Amino acid sequence: MSFLSSPEALADAHRAASGAAHRAAVRRRERAAQWHLLFLLVVVLGPLVVYPLVRLVSLSLTGPHGFGVHAYAQFFQNPETRGVVGTTLWILFASAGLASLLGVTLASLLFFKPFPGARLVTRFLELFVAFPSFLVAFTLIFLYGSQGSVSIGLQRLFHLENPPLDFLFGIGGVVLAEVMFYAPFVVRPTLASFATLDMRLIEAARSLGAPGWMVAFRVILPLAWPGIAAGTILCFLLTLNEFGILLVLGSAHLITLPVAIYSSATVDLDLPTAAAGAVVMLAMSLSLYALYRQVNRRKAGGAAHGR
Repeated sequence: MSFLSSPEALADAHRAASGAAHRAAVRRRERAAQWHLLFLLVVVLGPLVVYPLVRLVSLSLTGPHGFGVHAYAQFFQNPETRGVVGTTLWILFASAGLASLLGVTLASLLFFKPFPGARLVTRFLELFVAFPSFLVAFTLIFLYGSQGSVSIGLQRLFHLENPPLDFLFGIGGVVLAEVMFYAPFVVRPTLASFATLDMRLIEAARSLGAPGWMVAFRVILPLAWPGIAAGTILCFLLTLNEFGILLVLGSAHLITLPVAIYSSATVDLDLPTAAAGAVVMLAMSLSLYALYRQVNRRKAGGAAHGR
């Protein structure tokens, strides 16, 4: 009896009870996490994400005689599809490419050549990404449209018969608007990548007499490329899915994939073909997003390795 009531036995019993209570608490937390996940799947992701995607794919596989790939065949065999895809890719590479170059240039100036008001410009660019894209299109119309303030001012200044600026409602205006809107999306990740640079390496290269272009391409770019690549891929992803600017500034002859999907669904009332086009566009977007995630993981891995 004295052995059972010894301090060692009491301590063992207390540890056993504590371990059992801890395991029970862990099991309760795991069950709670599972119920939370189930709640998110059923209440949030189910009706908002899973069901629309499943419905979209099933609608794209619906044909006149039941399930089939008739909608995809009609989409890809349409002689206008090649032109639509070509226009989409042309605008994508022109807009996203120029926006990426402009974004990297702005980030380089803000970080390596700071000027009075640079912090204010950075804050404005961060705020700019919260604006809706069609607002940029309307702003360009009010400024540079044929009846915009700048165009009317130039017409009166030079006594012209017609407004000199008439380029917005077409591919030029679309590219300009998308470059203006999506360049800030490249600035922020590029600035974040520049902030992780070891400035001693840059100073050492400069002290050895390396010119500015060599420092940029041989020192800065190899170290900062994951952030630049992530911002560029994000820019391409967002530009691919752009619709507001195209709807405002696109002409009847400027049909891109989002506009073609919209027209098939609302004008032609051909929902299976529209769904097939949407699935194709979704696959392109997911491919870019997967590449973006891979670059981000490599960036995070490189930062962890550097620390």
